[in-house]
Amino acid sequence: MIRFAVLCTLFLYTTFVGQAQTGDAITNKPKSTQTVRGTIRDAESNAALSGITVQMIVDSTKKIGSVSDKNGNFRLKNVPLGRQTIIVKAIGYQEQTLREILVTAGKETILDIALVEKITATEEVVVTFDRGAQKINTINEYAAVSARAFNIEDTKKYAGALGDPSRMVQNFAGVVGANDSRNDIVVRGNSPAGMLWQLEGLNIPNPNHFGSLNSTGGPVSILNNNNLGKSDFFSGAFNSQYGNAFAGVFDLRMRNGNTEKHEFIGQVGFNGFELGAEGPLSQESGASYIVNYRYSTLGVFKELGIDFGTGGAIPNYQDVNLKFHFPLNESSAINVFSIAGRSDIAFLGNDIDTTQKNLYGDENQNVRVDYQTGIAGISYETNISPQTFMKFTLGASGTNENFRGDSIDVKTRKEYIDGQAEFTTTKLSAIGQLRHKFDNRNSLSAGFTVDRLLFNLSNKDYPNGIETQRVNINDGSTLSQGYIQWKHRLTDDFTTIVGAHTQHYTLGDAFIIEPRASVQYSFGNGQTLSLGYGLHSQTQNIYDYFYETPSPNGILRTNSNMGFTKSHHFVLGYDWNFAENWRLKAEMYYQSLFDIPISRENPTFSLINAGNSFAPNDQPNLINEGTAKNIGAELTVERFFNDGFYVLATGSLFDSKYKGFDGIERNTAFNMGYVANMLAGKEFAIGDDVLSISLRLSTTGGRYLTPLDLEQSKRAGSAVYDNSRAFSERQSAYFRTDLKIAYRQNFGSSTMEFAIEFQNITNNENIFQQSYNRRTNSIVTEYQQGFFPVPMFRYTF
Repeated sequence: MIRFAVLCTLFLYTTFVGQAQTGDAITNKPKSTQTVRGTIRDAESNAALSGITVQMIVDSTKKIGSVSDKNGNFRLKNVPLGRQTIIVKAIGYQEQTLREILVTAGKETILDIALVEKITATEEVVVTFDRGAQKINTINEYAAVSARAFNIEDTKKYAGALGDPSRMVQNFAGVVGANDSRNDIVVRGNSPAGMLWQLEGLNIPNPNHFGSLNSTGGPVSILNNNNLGKSDFFSGAFNSQYGNAFAGVFDLRMRNGNTEKHEFIGQVGFNGFELGAEGPLSQESGASYIVNYRYSTLGVFKELGIDFGTGGAIPNYQDVNLKFHFPLNESSAINVFSIAGRSDIAFLGNDIDTTQKNLYGDENQNVRVDYQTGIAGISYETNISPQTFMKFTLGASGTNENFRGDSIDVKTRKEYIDGQAEFTTTKLSAIGQLRHKFDNRNSLSAGFTVDRLLFNLSNKDYPNGIETQRVNINDGSTLSQGYIQWKHRLTDDFTTIVGAHTQHYTLGDAFIIEPRASVQYSFGNGQTLSLGYGLHSQTQNIYDYFYETPSPNGILRTNSNMGFTKSHHFVLGYDWNFAENWRLKAEMYYQSLFDIPISRENPTFSLINAGNSFAPNDQPNLINEGTAKNIGAELTVERFFNDGFYVLATGSLFDSKYKGFDGIERNTAFNMGYVANMLAGKEFAIGDDVLSISLRLSTTGGRYLTPLDLEQSKRAGSAVYDNSRAFSERQSAYFRTDLKIAYRQNFGSSTMEFAIEFQNITNNENIFQQSYNRRTNSIVTEYQQGFFPVPMFRYTF
């Protein structure tokens, strides 16, 4: 099978090269231009804008221009290949400049542009630095602090990202990965469990392969970056639209397919063998489709001798991403979207080579896991009037997770069952959104979300061969949320946003109203001060509510009345576009967390430290009396892509502490203290082709661990931790360097890309975890991924 996959890769390569070369023979020379088109809308009402001037500056002597039609559509023809700059101008609206727009031969460039209406000027005014000038500004017009948009092109361009949005945002200030083997993210010292994932407005479950019920990350993302559009990321004090989260928000959007021509992609890389297609369903109506399918390549990597940290076990996974767009008229459309994936792996203790790196397997255990995730939705959106936009979405999502664990006798090597679990969830969702623009100063946004969660959870242990039920529940719960927010622009430079979010959860009958507010003031030459506050709350993981405790009176579920974990967020920010293509941003924040579930029986335990592993917590008698705090400062210096060069440097200093039932302040599991990233890239034009180099350096302070008690572990025959010294031992600092080299070649009507990424090129040994080996009666230190080369090949046509 592996040899067959390798042969398929080679066949794919030679076929594409042959097709490209044939195309060149027919056209005699590579096509040197492409079409750039798109739609222009009002940023707040979403109404199409006509008569907008769009110009592309090719060089100092040549410009390509267009004017948007009554539906807001524009078209720029014969655009040279490469990175281009577009300027959008209109009387009464702020000028917007879009830089580093990538134009290739194999795919049309399609843009969605939103313009902000001016207040004080009616004539056309050129604004040197404005909100729309940078690609980093959010789609959400109510975001004022701790927010940044990201383009999916960045997930392809940045070293270390592997096409994964979670790994890409680890370059942002205040964000750090939990470990190399997974894409969980720690935002400002918060648990990864505090993250909210949204897709097209739906609150979705963990969108990752091997993504367990108890986490928000996994080794490989189900999300396909070839399907995603420009999206938003929030790291604190997020606006009223978002709820049931206290750490951060991923607000992901899927792009529409090409409405005029069919386009295809073939790709091979770390994330899998991939085939994709997009194009019109009806050119008359403008209906379109986009679909991508992917299958794991890690078996091929294993055959080539590349060690990715799972020993002899081979992860299997596959996924599909799709979206259908159906315009009903000039102002209304229906969208259908879905992502789905499944994954499995088996770690067999007797097959483990103890001389190889194995981040998950144990020579004294068998572990077999299988995961399935599916998400689907349908939305109707319409502009009721030029000032009012409405969207209604229905969605469904489901997960299934199966686990079987066996212990292996250290002497006889005989296997016997010690754990078995199956977790199944189904969520039915209804979402409504309304945006109304009263005038160029005032706008209102409101909406609701209802999520009905059905779950069937079973988890069994077999201590000494006796079956013990940890969780056994088949039930349901409902989380209802609503929000309203008002944006008032006193001037073009001064904006206030006030709002509130409310939510009710049927488990524990929890209810809360959360005020949110922010102020933004622009002054001088491209400088902005911002201040934000928000109260944020989150339900607990569904598993934790139903953990079972045996008693003389039968089974007790002592966690069933838990309430929300809550957090006050305060943010002060300063943003300065101090030169063309350069930006400096600084933020200070303070977060006060309270009502965190803690344990009387285990006085150092707090759920604030959960959320970055596959295993459940299994803690009874939890009460909402814990507290925590995060305080920090962040700095970003960025040079936007210009003249073939870009730089992103980020640094964060932070302190993350918590108190359990004993009232002693301790480090959280995520208190690294500092994180610094340096990312730089350079593109070299070779005719219509491009050679690019990207370098990433990352370092963080060491994480704090709870030490193993070796003597107690020997007596118990399994790992026993000294909880009295919870999170008291610090690991050594983390350091990693990644280098990516890529070459993009344009043919007649296609584009071929090759890349090789060298991860951890210094082969630095970063600690992953410490565990107890009962065969050797010793504490074993496992290290994270060493040097890891990742090749990639992509062909678009």
